[in-house]
Amino acid sequence: MGSVEEDRQFWERAAPHFDRTAKTFARPLARARALAAQGVSGAGSVLEVAAGTGLFTAAIAPKARRVVATDYADAMVTALRRRIDEAGLSNVECARADIYALPFADGSFDAVVASNVLHLVHDLPGAFRALRRVLKPGGILIAPTFCHDETRLSWLLSRMMAITPHPCSSRFTAISLKRAIEGAGFRVRRFETIPGMFPIGYVEGELVDPGV
Repeated sequence: MGSVEEDRQFWERAAPHFDRTAKTFARPLARARALAAQGVSGAGSVLEVAAGTGLFTAAIAPKARRVVATDYADAMVTALRRRIDEAGLSNVECARADIYALPFADGSFDAVVASNVLHLVHDLPGAFRALRRVLKPGGILIAPTFCHDETRLSWLLSRMMAITPHPCSSRFTAISLKRAIEGAGFRVRRFETIPGMFPIGYVEGELVDPGV
């Protein structure tokens, strides 16, 4: 595991070919995107952290009144803006922001979407605190996450990837992901394990204890 800055530089370099690389792990993504779109349906204001090139942004934006899509890598934000412009989505604002230092007031959003990022963050409790802070009471966290320890294949592939610069800080199973989100003050209202080379644990939780 590298430093936070080394991880950010990895994603700066990865941005130009990210969508092509993502196709390798695409099997569970379609289902995860559809569930996330259902999860934000009718929401007034949605924050997306670690939006990357906008694979999830394009799915959730038509279902919400307003989406603020953020990433901490400049190259990712550039690619994100390109996708949003090409899709003609007028309700999406794209911005550079770090998950630990979100430049938004407390209780600003009805929902937060954190897609495939929780396994990457160096400080998981700190990330949860930041996400809780910007959610309204009763707000929804949607956190589909690659679960590296869910199957024998994903376990093996994850250990092979560990010798490369690819970041990974937490190796979840779907159940351990669910428990982490519950422990962070959320009541899980939807949970599903989506099969794939790296399975995705889809967890959708309602904020019930902002003080955790």
